[in-house]
Amino acid sequence: MKTFNLPDLGEGLADAEIREWHVKVGDEVKVDQPLVCMETAKAVVEVPSPQAGRISQLHGNPGDVIATGAPLVEFDNAEGTAPAKEKDRGSVVGSLEESTQRLDESDVIIGNTKQQTAGVKAMPAVRALAKQMHVDLNAVKPSGPQGQITAEDVKNAANQKGGTIGVAETLHGVRRAMANVMTQSHQEIVPVTLIDDADITDFPKGTDITARLIQAMIAGIKAEPALNAWYDGKALERRLFAEINIGLAIDSEEGLFVPVLKDVAKSDPKVWREQIETFKKSVASRTVSPSELHGATITLTNFGMIAGRYATPIVVPPMVSILGCGKIREAAIVYNGKIEARRIAPLSLTFDHRSVTGGEASRFLAAVIKALEGPSA
Repeated sequence: MKTFNLPDLGEGLADAEIREWHVKVGDEVKVDQPLVCMETAKAVVEVPSPQAGRISQLHGNPGDVIATGAPLVEFDNAEGTAPAKEKDRGSVVGSLEESTQRLDESDVIIGNTKQQTAGVKAMPAVRALAKQMHVDLNAVKPSGPQGQITAEDVKNAANQKGGTIGVAETLHGVRRAMANVMTQSHQEIVPVTLIDDADITDFPKGTDITARLIQAMIAGIKAEPALNAWYDGKALERRLFAEINIGLAIDSEEGLFVPVLKDVAKSDPKVWREQIETFKKSVASRTVSPSELHGATITLTNFGMIAGRYATPIVVPPMVSILGCGKIREAAIVYNGKIEARRIAPLSLTFDHRSVTGGEASRFLAAVIKALEGPSA
C-alpha cells in the first residue's frame, strides 16, 4: 500500500480544507486524474493523482482540515490488496467503544443537576460541547458511525430545546482563513490608525477613484518608503521593497479576498483597471490563483463603496500598513476664506508601530493627500 500525502498547494501553506472528493474507496484511478478539491487560505485547488491504482482509504471528509504533508489518500499495493492493518483502539477514526470512565469524568451539568453519561458513545470534545450547551447526552439521538454522538447531534438537540443558544456554524474555507489571519494580526501587530480627509472636488467627472488612490499610494511610498515593507517580529528585521505590490481587498459572499496588483509603479491606470476587473470575476467564480493572492507589500481597502466614513483597517503580517478610503461625501468646508460645499474623501491609515514611526506614517499620509488633491499623474 502506498500513501499519498497532501502536497504544498501554495507558497508554504500549512494546511488545506477538503471541499469535495472526486473519488471513493474502491475506485480505480489513472495518473493525473482529479482526486479531491481542496480549499486553501484563498483559492480552490484540484489535487491530481500521482499514480494509477485502486483507492483503499480516504483520509478525511468534506470540511476537514488536512495539514500539508499529512496522509490524504491510500493506494493498494501492486497485488491489488492492501496489507492488513492492526486495530487502532486509540485512534479517533478507529472503532469507538463504550465509555468506561468514572462518573465524575463523564458527567454533564444540566442546570444544577449532574447527569450521568457513562455508556454514551461520544468523543471528549463532543462531551465538552454538550456541557457548554447544557445538553443531556443520554437524550441525544446519535447519527455517527457505530452509534457515535457527533457535535452536530449536540447542536441539533440544543436547537430543538427551543432555547436562545442558537446553532453554531463552523467556519470553513475563506472565512476560516480570514479568522486565522485576523487572530495572527491581533497577536502580533501593534496597530496605530491615522485619519484625515482629502479634498477631491476637482476630480473630473467619471474619475476612477481606485486608480487615483493607487497613484496616491505610489506617491506616498516615494515620499516615505517605510510603509512599503515587511516586518519580522521574531528576528526584528525590516525589509523595504523597491517594487510596489498593492493588495486590493475585494468583498465576496464567501469572505474577503486580497488579490495583488504587482509592480504598479511600472504600469498605468488602464492596466490596473483591467486587472481589477479580472480579479473581480475570478473571485466571484473562485478561479483566482494562489499566485495572485501572494506577495503584497501594502494593502488598499476601499470600504466606502459600501458604507462607512473612517475605520481602523487591519494590518496583515508581514506587511506593515494598510490604507482605507471611506464613503466620499459633500461637506461644508472653509475654502479660501469662504464656506463652500466640497467633495471629501475620508482616509484611514493603519500601520504597525513596531516597524513604522508616527512621523513616517504621517509623511506618507500627507503625500497621499497631496497627490489626491493635485492633478492626475
